[in-house]
Amino acid sequence: MALAQVSSNKCSGGYQKVFEHDSTELKCKMKVAVYLPPKAENEKCPVFYWLSGLTCTEQNFITKAGSQQAASEHGIIIVAPDTSPRGCNIEGEDESWDFGTGAGFYVNATQEPWKTNYCMYTYVTEELPRLINANFPTDPEKMSISGHSMGGHGALICALKNPGKYKAVSAFAPICNPIQCAWGQKAFSGYLGEDKKTWEAYDATVLAASYSGPQLDILIDQGRDDQFLSASQLLPDNLIAACSEKKIPVVFRLQPGYDHSYFFIYSFITDHIKHHAKFLNA
Repeated sequence: MALAQVSSNKCSGGYQKVFEHDSTELKCKMKVAVYLPPKAENEKCPVFYWLSGLTCTEQNFITKAGSQQAASEHGIIIVAPDTSPRGCNIEGEDESWDFGTGAGFYVNATQEPWKTNYCMYTYVTEELPRLINANFPTDPEKMSISGHSMGGHGALICALKNPGKYKAVSAFAPICNPIQCAWGQKAFSGYLGEDKKTWEAYDATVLAASYSGPQLDILIDQGRDDQFLSASQLLPDNLIAACSEKKIPVVFRLQPGYDHSYFFIYSFITDHIKHHAKFLNA
């Protein structure tokens, strides 16, 4: 599981690095961004995994979100993978922005021609932590997960499907109920097939309704002026209802004036890292 360094930049006292590796799950080369805080020079650190949204690569979060300062202060390693396999030469992979390349949806595809490469769920929950723990000074028991939009969906399902694995979870404008929205229906029918029962395994609202495990404290920020909120792509109310039924604590903050962009993420990322630090550094 060799990692080749692509770039390294000093940032907030630590280093923002990007690596490339051959993924066994995705059967292609993958890039992953890793922020190492100053603390990592001589101590083990917890790891915060960030999952980006549609069309993103590992670059968007590290260049736009401004997460490094808070990660530096709290002694947290941040790992931000790409959003899909790349260059697999699958017919149709580059035809639309919300399916295929840049739109892996953090599921394990079961349908041809996607199932060989599009196993982002296992990549994020198993292969990537193994790789990171083998190559960096991590505390393998202390990991958390967050993300934006499609990545917020990814973070929520990873936490809900693996009780106790992640010490904290948060999301920005997540796709909360993909089986009920156009983005989710398009992706799930393509990756998982037409049997909608199989879709439920990757829907945060459905998973929350049947969650049983250690308490999970969820933080969600949502811009009130987000065009995808008004287009019914995100459906946070459905997730909040399911969580409240199961007594899963959710802090949901509707932020007036904010949209779906990285300007919104930049504005509240420090709150999210503090939320994670509370559980990771406990």
